[in-house]
Amino acid sequence: MPGLLTRRRIITIAGAAAGFCLPGPGRQAGAGTGALVEWQGTVLGAVGTIRLHHPDRAEASRLIGLALAEARRLEEVFSLYRPDSALVALNRHGALEAPPADLVRLLQVSLDFAELTGGAFDPTIQPLWRLLYEHFQQPGADPAGPPAAAMEAALQRVGRQHLRLNRDRIVLAKRGMAVTLNGIAQGYITDRVTELLRAEGITQTIVDLGEVRVLGTRPDGHPWRVGLDDPDAPGRLWKTLDLVDQAVATSGSYGLVFGPTGRFNHILDPRTGTSAHFYRSLSVVAPDAATADALSTAFTLMPEPAMEAVLARRPDIAVHLIRADGSTALRQAA
Repeated sequence: MPGLLTRRRIITIAGAAAGFCLPGPGRQAGAGTGALVEWQGTVLGAVGTIRLHHPDRAEASRLIGLALAEARRLEEVFSLYRPDSALVALNRHGALEAPPADLVRLLQVSLDFAELTGGAFDPTIQPLWRLLYEHFQQPGADPAGPPAAAMEAALQRVGRQHLRLNRDRIVLAKRGMAVTLNGIAQGYITDRVTELLRAEGITQTIVDLGEVRVLGTRPDGHPWRVGLDDPDAPGRLWKTLDLVDQAVATSGSYGLVFGPTGRFNHILDPRTGTSAHFYRSLSVVAPDAATADALSTAFTLMPEPAMEAVLARRPDIAVHLIRADGSTALRQAA
């Protein structure tokens, strides 16, 4: 299994299909555009891309190496599937002494998003997700899902109010609790990598590690172009976004479906145990990738009036969505 649960790729770096080479540059101040240096490979269980323009190819390669080392370091903290990860240790023992600072920070950010979304985002959802996953892995699994009693028991182990943390200790205060950061970790790691490149003097780049974040503009001064894949037509875009110093993340109920009926998918409501069905696809544009990642997950579980109440508090957020009936909309603060 990959180190982090990855969604089907539903964001595309636009440009190549239109007949030009996507720049993806990251240049130091006054250094000139330089040659394109691109890395593409597997990180966080998915194909990732980092693109820089830099006058010194060796230096650009060094920076990409630093970025990948940071991504893999953080994967060792947040992975649910690496037996030596900090998150696995927390879930195994129900507590973690002297936790990594990144784990404390991201759990606190997750709790903040839980508060903002009225509990639609909740890092303690893992017992419910695990129940569904294990049920549908069994030969001849009931397509109606796990028994109601098992679902209720799993829901009783979900609840952010039972997660206690400070910089010295994290505690899961209810027996059988478990945490997942799969709804935010890719965005957080994308941010950390992007900020590392910024600290090294890069002012223009595009980082795609499952979620996309851009610094600045393309070298020609135009915005970065990022396409949103059509969930019903693989390889076709339903929309193209122009981004400058922004991030985008997409969630969709079609990403991972449990069982033949389509009733259950990987985006689960921590409050009810039901799966997301309001939207075919939902993309959030935000100042940073962690925000885009978390809110794309939460908004997928929220009807539009509830989403708009959150957007009223976050005027820096825009939502591009395809409803279940196929109609589309742009939602942002009035």
